[in-house]
Amino acid sequence: MDHQRIIQLAQKFVDGSITAIELEEFNRWYYSDEGEQYKVNAFDSREALAVDMFKNVIDRAGLRVEKPKPYKLWPGIAVAVAVATVIFGAGLFYFNKDVKQVTPDQVALVNDVAPGVSGATLTLGSGKKIRLSDASSGELAQEAGVHVSKSADGKLVYEVTPGTGVSENLGAINTLSTDKGETYQLKLPDGTMVWLNAASSLKYAANLLAYGKRKVTLQGEAYFQVAKDKAHPFIVESGGQQVEVLGTEFNVNAYRDERVFRTTLLEGSVKLSENGESKILVPGMQATNANGRIRMSMVDTELAVAWKNNKFIFDRLPIEEIMRMIARWYNVEVIYQGEVPSGTFWGSVSRYDNISKALMPLEAAGGVHFKIEGRKIYVLK
Repeated sequence: MDHQRIIQLAQKFVDGSITAIELEEFNRWYYSDEGEQYKVNAFDSREALAVDMFKNVIDRAGLRVEKPKPYKLWPGIAVAVAVATVIFGAGLFYFNKDVKQVTPDQVALVNDVAPGVSGATLTLGSGKKIRLSDASSGELAQEAGVHVSKSADGKLVYEVTPGTGVSENLGAINTLSTDKGETYQLKLPDGTMVWLNAASSLKYAANLLAYGKRKVTLQGEAYFQVAKDKAHPFIVESGGQQVEVLGTEFNVNAYRDERVFRTTLLEGSVKLSENGESKILVPGMQATNANGRIRMSMVDTELAVAWKNNKFIFDRLPIEEIMRMIARWYNVEVIYQGEVPSGTFWGSVSRYDNISKALMPLEAAGGVHFKIEGRKIYVLK
């Protein structure tokens, strides 16, 4: 292969634009006698191997690239991330003791599973249920002086009907719920925006005001962008936990099958309370609540809200926690065969990808294998 073609393919390999045909050409060259000089030695560390391979291909090909943006998922390994994002994200190679090509059937599958979609069910105060994925855009209902509609871009929107005023009594209780494999966006009558994750539900008065407070009840996970209103605090209840704000952006993860509830603050301030104990969060802080015991820590907020940005980012998580996320989004059953894989795993993929691609970086990290049969995912050590 001529020098210019090596440069062209190496550049595409780095920026992730390489096609399947070009990748096959790149692989043939890399594993040929001609590409032998570009090979790298095996290291104990996959990160060191990725760095060495990156430098070797780029340096020998005479390719210059901008310095990769540091990524907090793997601290201090910016170059490794630049190449690993392409390699693992596209499922091209598997770094272990030897450099190996990964074939499309690395993750064994009978038939692949598509990612989740935008969809939810709205239950009105009357008990009427509306499948929002089936509903046309336009008005859906009128409740408690509030106009309920579906926008052209698929959001559920509540607006105060002009001239009616809004009562501060309980009003009609509405519930927005997502199944596994669904997510939805909601605009409340005060202008607050809510992103609801899979297998979650949000209950609220149609007019939002309940005895002078903007109050919602969450089961599952949601991201809130709360409109400012000093006269009416915004309260999110999850189990016995309460998060109270005036105007801010935060994420609440309160799935019943998780060991802890997590509240992560991006902007403003919130007060978290349970069993008489209260904590104040500042931006960049996460509160974990395990059976009423609240602990505070500074975190990378990008990880907590990755789902809202249509990403999976796994940062040193046990496989069982990761697979619960996978199960909710892809609406699959996870079955462990034999001993549950130990240790922690990392990786980053788009939530728009099919499940086989989402599992590839986990399998590439080593220590776990997957088999896909319909909507059943078998996890093996």
